[in-house]
Amino acid sequence: MDVGDNEPQVRPAGRPWWTLAVVSAAQLLVVLDGTIVNIALPSAQRALGMSDGNRQWTITAYALAFGGLLLIGGRVSGALGHRRTFLIGLLGFAASSAVGGAAVDPPMLFGARAVQGGFAAMLAPAGLSLLTTTFTQARERGRAFGVFAAVGAAGSAVGLIAGGLLTEYVGWRWCLYINVPIAMAAVLGVAMVPPDRPIAARGRLDVAGAVLSLTGFAAVAYGFGRAESLGWGSVEVRALLVGGVVLLAAFVAVEARAAHPLLPMRVLVHRVRAGAFLAITLMFVAMFGFYLFMSYYTQAVLGYSPVEAGLTLIINALATLAGSMLIAGKLHGRVQPAALIVPGLLAAAAGVLILTRLTAGSTDVFTVFLVPALVLTGLGLGCVMPPTASLATARMRGHDIGAAAAAYNAAQQLGAALGTALLNTLASSATAAFLATHRNAPPNAAAVHGYTLALTVAFAILLAAACLTAPLIITRRGGKDAPVQERAITSTRH
Repeated sequence: MDVGDNEPQVRPAGRPWWTLAVVSAAQLLVVLDGTIVNIALPSAQRALGMSDGNRQWTITAYALAFGGLLLIGGRVSGALGHRRTFLIGLLGFAASSAVGGAAVDPPMLFGARAVQGGFAAMLAPAGLSLLTTTFTQARERGRAFGVFAAVGAAGSAVGLIAGGLLTEYVGWRWCLYINVPIAMAAVLGVAMVPPDRPIAARGRLDVAGAVLSLTGFAAVAYGFGRAESLGWGSVEVRALLVGGVVLLAAFVAVEARAAHPLLPMRVLVHRVRAGAFLAITLMFVAMFGFYLFMSYYTQAVLGYSPVEAGLTLIINALATLAGSMLIAGKLHGRVQPAALIVPGLLAAAAGVLILTRLTAGSTDVFTVFLVPALVLTGLGLGCVMPPTASLATARMRGHDIGAAAAAYNAAQQLGAALGTALLNTLASSATAAFLATHRNAPPNAAAVHGYTLALTVAFAILLAAACLTAPLIITRRGGKDAPVQERAITSTRH
């Protein structure tokens, strides 16, 4: 028996590539808003009189609401219908963005950002679910997930670039206002997306699971965020992380026994799908640290402006597009997913390794170090995201589609939060230790030492990801007529 519910899965008719365009626009919104406000934050702080201690809530409110509500958003997507949920998410995201852009004080901005995150938690799983039910043929599915992954992977870089340009030339509020026309264009496009049928609700909403997933995820993500400023030894950080882990463990226990769980355990415990979740989580741990240090290094050490630092990442965005569309998209269904995921992780590891050789006295940095690192990490990310997104939702049925899509997005969010906190903390500690033992070193030597040590850990994480993922996703059996991704899921049934 296939994993998932037993309801028949209906493939929508009509204009599948229009569906891809609309879903990709929404994906850009969700990912872009994770970074675009970062660049605008200093200007927003001055304009609204935010304190240094409170300004982080501009970022944290969005991240906690988005990550904490993803599983609930996935369930809502199945109950209301993916297309209807997608439309509600777009309208809500546009409205909350407008409110945030017009904020007159910090609480108004923080509240708007939290509401943005909540609607993003509806948009992300609904969009991925629409792609899953629309593209069922191997070749079309590969191209579609390639485009979708490219937009998602490049969104962070686009956010940094757009944030710098908008803040510098038209003002920080436009980092939020810009969402409105994009969302409205996508709303108009939804009219061309074929409707899908809501899945009949069976039993009551898993309230206990919803509460435990929301509080557990929020506690862990917030704990990671606080570790950056307070350190991992802080009582507050430890309490948040331990409490979050306990809540998530309780969530797993409840879901394993619930009659109609928010996240069926079959979504997670399947070997191949677990490998996809592991690969994307560890990839985001390493890559968000990579992006963080690219921003620090280019601005603090090389003296780039925020706009120049953002524009440098275009190289990475273009490489990601090439990896997603020209490699992963074309090979989808022709090769095993492992043939894309494992080399992608290794390529990204090689790119990060190049930057570990940097020193304060390195010359020709852009040509010798940055370009090859940006190209390799971009190609790696582009090769990993499409097959992992496809594996995460392959052969899912009924409510399991939304649950799997939500879990995939949640894995990315946890990976990003952990990577940013862990690698930033390691870099700060290494920098402080270097300054204590090398008092006469050049001014930038300590910072570069901290960056390279953290990037060495990122390299090790990517290498470990390749080694751990390979035995989970490599398969040898399956029907010859089924797409490779679906053979991988069905060939290791429990």
